[in-house]
Amino acid sequence: MEKEIKRIITVLAGICILFVSLVVYLTYFQIFKADKVKNSSYNKRLWINEEKILRGSIIDRNGKILAYSELNGETYARVYNYGSLYSHIIGYSYRDYGKSNLELYYNNVLLNTSESAALNELKNLVEPNSEGNTLKLTIDHHLQEYSRNQMKGKKGAIVAMNPSTGEIYAMVSLPDFNPSTLREDWGNIVEDENSPLLNRAISGLYQPGSTFKVVTAISALENNMYMEDYECTGTAVVDGYPLKDYDGKGHGTVNLNEALIYSCNPYFAETGIKLGIDRLSETAEKFLLNREIPFDLPVKKSLFPKKGNIGKTDVAAASIGQGKVLVTPLNMALIASGIANKGDIMKPVLVKEVISKDGKVIDSFKAEMISRATDIFTANELKNMMVDVVNKGTGKNARISNIRVAGKTGTAENPSGNDHAWFIGFAPADDPKIAIAVILEEEGSTGGQKAAPIARNIMLEALNTINN
Repeated sequence: MEKEIKRIITVLAGICILFVSLVVYLTYFQIFKADKVKNSSYNKRLWINEEKILRGSIIDRNGKILAYSELNGETYARVYNYGSLYSHIIGYSYRDYGKSNLELYYNNVLLNTSESAALNELKNLVEPNSEGNTLKLTIDHHLQEYSRNQMKGKKGAIVAMNPSTGEIYAMVSLPDFNPSTLREDWGNIVEDENSPLLNRAISGLYQPGSTFKVVTAISALENNMYMEDYECTGTAVVDGYPLKDYDGKGHGTVNLNEALIYSCNPYFAETGIKLGIDRLSETAEKFLLNREIPFDLPVKKSLFPKKGNIGKTDVAAASIGQGKVLVTPLNMALIASGIANKGDIMKPVLVKEVISKDGKVIDSFKAEMISRATDIFTANELKNMMVDVVNKGTGKNARISNIRVAGKTGTAENPSGNDHAWFIGFAPADDPKIAIAVILEEEGSTGGQKAAPIARNIMLEALNTINN
């Protein structure tokens, strides 16, 4: 009898262990795996349900239709009106390849469905052919098209935005791909060594070069650690390592303003060493490096060194945007926006409104500050220095007749190839309506020569055509 009781207890214990294991697994699955399975292109039930729903359209800020769905037999198919122009913003939605970008991250909104699979099943029984919501973007179609044309034949990214609201007017990444012909092109796309699926504007990490000197300059001003009479010979020797200017020529006696105008590497390298890595990283993080940037699409985190063995040469390199500093073009556009917006960085936004099938606005964005990067006085001082960069220094190719433009050029060394060319800026300087970041990947030229003219053209076009 005692043996039978022990056997019963053993069996019951085993059943309890199995039951607990099942509960733990289902809990783990629901928390960590449910979204992945739900969005998987292999989830046939998901696609059967979705293809019976008229997926919402995606329109630009002026109502131009960028993507929509139409009936194809008994199911709905997606139509992309402008080929590759919005491949890195809207993305694609295909049973074979899943979803990407806004098609993925706003899937439930576009379908007007719940996160709950059970609720969706019930809704399909009651209303099998429902209609989704429309996404109205902050993007201006004309400026998006104009910006992409400015980048024709190049590799890189552009982000153009309103610095006071965070609205993205244009976001271009090249090379791109055509979502309308994804099935035919998929093999070539995934094998392309230039990574056309990569959205360089938010996922590309680059050394910012001299554009980062605006952050070093702000740190120097905030900590009152800038030099008034620095003798630039063209080279600064840091721990036995010679750090040279781009052309190797000295600038003579310069102060902070003149050092920014001429983009003097030795001045900023030695200023960075005086500041130290702690002060520099504190300023960099206020400008969103080492931080998650909230956005409608996932953004790679920009990086600034602050831990580990940080020697003087690392600090000097970081001060001029080289070494271990890596940024996304979106982050650099936000840095320009923060200076333009009196020190406040606004949350970047792609989706302006969600509109129901009845034409009612059911959700809309509200301007939101995400970082007080610096005070109004320091931001104003930097703005004036950046105006001098465009009027007198390396940014002359960004000048616009009768409009004060603030900017900073950058030429970033690229260990795997030719230098990257950068420009960040905003206009009009005294009442900024447009802020911009341009990177030309492996351009092999300076930011002032190649990136600044592109930024100038886009800023001028935005000022002439966008109704804020």
